[in-house]
Amino acid sequence: MTSNKIVGSTLIVSGTALGGGMLALPLASAGLGFYPAALLIFVNWALMTYTALLMLEIHQHAEQDATLNSLAKNLLGKPGQYLATFASFFLFYALCAAYIAGGGSQLTNKINDFMSLELTPQFGAILLTIIVATVVSIGTHSVDLVNRVLFSVKIIVLALTLSLLFPHVEAINLLEMPVQQGLLLSALPVIFTSFGFHGSIPSIVRYVGVDIKTLKKVMICGASAPLVIYLLWQAATQGVLSQTDLLANNSLTSFITSLSSVLQQPQVSQSVSVFADLALATSFLGVSLGLFDLLSGMMKRANSTLNSNESSSTMSTDSNSHRMKTALVTFLPPLAFALFYPQGFITALGYAAIALVILAIFLPVAMVTKQRKAQASGYRVVGGNVTLVLASLMGCLIIASQFLQMADVIPAVG
Repeated sequence: MTSNKIVGSTLIVSGTALGGGMLALPLASAGLGFYPAALLIFVNWALMTYTALLMLEIHQHAEQDATLNSLAKNLLGKPGQYLATFASFFLFYALCAAYIAGGGSQLTNKINDFMSLELTPQFGAILLTIIVATVVSIGTHSVDLVNRVLFSVKIIVLALTLSLLFPHVEAINLLEMPVQQGLLLSALPVIFTSFGFHGSIPSIVRYVGVDIKTLKKVMICGASAPLVIYLLWQAATQGVLSQTDLLANNSLTSFITSLSSVLQQPQVSQSVSVFADLALATSFLGVSLGLFDLLSGMMKRANSTLNSNESSSTMSTDSNSHRMKTALVTFLPPLAFALFYPQGFITALGYAAIALVILAIFLPVAMVTKQRKAQASGYRVVGGNVTLVLASLMGCLIIASQFLQMADVIPAVG
């Protein structure tokens, strides 16, 4: 296994997790204080790393090109397959639509400012979709290369932003505690989704191969980078702004404005804006790659069933056509919603944590439980049935939190 693929795969995991959700963390945890927020971040990192390793345990007994859909079908039957398909499509399409809508608007603004034009946000949405669709359609290798460049620049910009913030951190701000009961529970869904990279795991297994030792390094290192960055980001933002100032902000724009005004440094606004663009781009690449590979696997199986007598040369000729069709099915639906009904998907993002709990917790736990009964040998994640139960309970708690916020039983965050 080349170190090149290992590094690239690790960055795909980190880049997918380090998306726009990171920018929402200070707002979602504003009423918690730094240390309670840091505890929740650590717990969610441990949970998501554990379930990522469960996915590797499942993949070791499957084909290299297996998708979550095919894994669920083999281990849980048709009901598991339908649940995996619904949750995957709901989460992937919702995230892609949000990234296209948000990223398209940002891209349009930057083009207009640079070239003194008056283009509409729809132009930026279409242009961004074409660019990302082209990269993803070429293959995981192209996503790897582009993601490396974007991720490297993103880390440089983040380092610059943190260097501007940390000299102004005040210890008293970091010692503040939750201002309201129930906030620890309320912040769970947002923090949980900030570690959502599991949709890209099948693509990484296909890219790297079923090498469990290598894949474990990829998952652990890939998930640990966001953990460190999130903790630094929380310390910087919650240390600079008081809890009162943080709670007064209800949007990313007002949050950035508050940072700039407190520090009296316009560079903060510029660096956070650039970081937001890069975070969105890397996350969009990882999410759309997972959706593309899921659809590609489903369409290939459908085509092979219908055209089982085709020659290999004909199938080879149709490869480019297949990737083009897969790209259209992958990107056209979220582009259409982002152009004509962005509010619907922005609202749906509030439910994204529920779909992610199904994909990243409930399905891996159910599949591992079934597989362990049939396979006595091979790699097993430590913890046995106790950790499987604990992970399932955490998933139930996250879903309960989302519904309790909707019902106004506990305070909403963000």
